[in-house]
Amino acid sequence: MLTSQDLAFFAVLASEPSLAAAARSLDVTPPAVSQRLQVLERRLGMRLVDRSGSRLSLTSEGALLAERGQAVLEDLESLAAELRERRDIVSGPLHVAAPLGFGRAFVAQAMARMRQLHPAVELKLTLLDDPASGIRSDRWDVLVQVGPLADSALAMRRLAPNRRVLCASPAYLEARGHPIHPQDLGHHVCGVIREDQADVTLWSFGGDDGETATIRVRPELASNDGEVIKAWALAGLCIVQRSEWDIAGELRAGHLIELLPSWRMPDADVVALLGPRQGRAARMERFVQVLKDLLTPVPWR
Repeated sequence: MLTSQDLAFFAVLASEPSLAAAARSLDVTPPAVSQRLQVLERRLGMRLVDRSGSRLSLTSEGALLAERGQAVLEDLESLAAELRERRDIVSGPLHVAAPLGFGRAFVAQAMARMRQLHPAVELKLTLLDDPASGIRSDRWDVLVQVGPLADSALAMRRLAPNRRVLCASPAYLEARGHPIHPQDLGHHVCGVIREDQADVTLWSFGGDDGETATIRVRPELASNDGEVIKAWALAGLCIVQRSEWDIAGELRAGHLIELLPSWRMPDADVVALLGPRQGRAARMERFVQVLKDLLTPVPWR
């Protein structure tokens, strides 16, 4: 017979590269881990770990136990959370994933507020340089995204409006002039942020008169860090497109100037995806509401 303690022990063991690493994670000695594993194997009448190599390797039975055992542990934790929620106690782990810049600026604040409101919730924030890749993961509960999403059957909550803005510094415009039409961008120095798998060199615009334009820019400056690209634009080196949330202060101060005001780039609204795990609705929904409250009224407008 398996207990939840057996499943939790083996889940740790299966996630580590060696018995010694598992011992460190469990805060016990390697002989204690080995002995407990032997007891578990004898009780089940099968080998769960292949001991022939230097690295910990699961047998097919061990892999099955690790996979199904993790699901059972999550179901047990979800059941316990639902029972606590019936007493209006929001608790349990909450894993949030978010883009680097927006996560630092806003999501971290929302998680701090969540902790104040619901101290029994265990928080984890993962900041991603490729948020779109997170959609394929089942290891998070809420994914915050800025901009368009790949097709997904996951529940989505819109948090705040956000425009993409084409901009440059006064120094750049004094030296290189203002573009009048999107086609003029071919004669300008453009910088791009390569922070996901999107085609960042293809810029689309919609005009006030209904005209559309799609321009392939040849970036002379590129980085995977939005702060670097913004700094280069502020230094007068290039034209960039940035999210409104990130440059609203610089626009108000006149450090950056919005370009092509009669043309609009596709919006990049802030949304939250609710993860595929089951039984976590209360803390997921509570956190999304906390984040939405933080973004209302929209702080960058």
